[in-house]
Amino acid sequence: MAKKMIRPLRSEADYDAALNEIERYFENEPKPDTPEADRFDLLALIIEDYERKRWPIEPPDTIDAIRYRMETGGFSQADLGRLLGSRQRASDILTRKRPLTMRMAWRLHREWEIPAEALIAPPRSRGRRSAA
Repeated sequence: MAKKMIRPLRSEADYDAALNEIERYFENEPKPDTPEADRFDLLALIIEDYERKRWPIEPPDTIDAIRYRMETGGFSQADLGRLLGSRQRASDILTRKRPLTMRMAWRLHREWEIPAEALIAPPRSRGRRSAA
């Protein structure tokens, strides 16, 4: 049986068919450098492209990203103050009274490994904010 040519996914039906086909490879992984391995790679690419276009994931809100990193890294507001230059500056940032400067964003990215996309994203308007 000849395999169908791989083409861009344009509908939910195309997406479902590609998922069904790629799932078969999970049970029987193709050997590298074979036509089947190439087909698997192409299927993965078109599925990823469709998902990225269909269900884009926005970076988190800047302050939410900082607070999350503080929580997961065990950092305090005092730690943030030391990183940014003062406790008052840290407080103003966390309460949204003062925006991050590029220097602050760079330091948070470098020192605390917060993704740059989360630190330099434009502020979201209050009405558009999602409950995610």
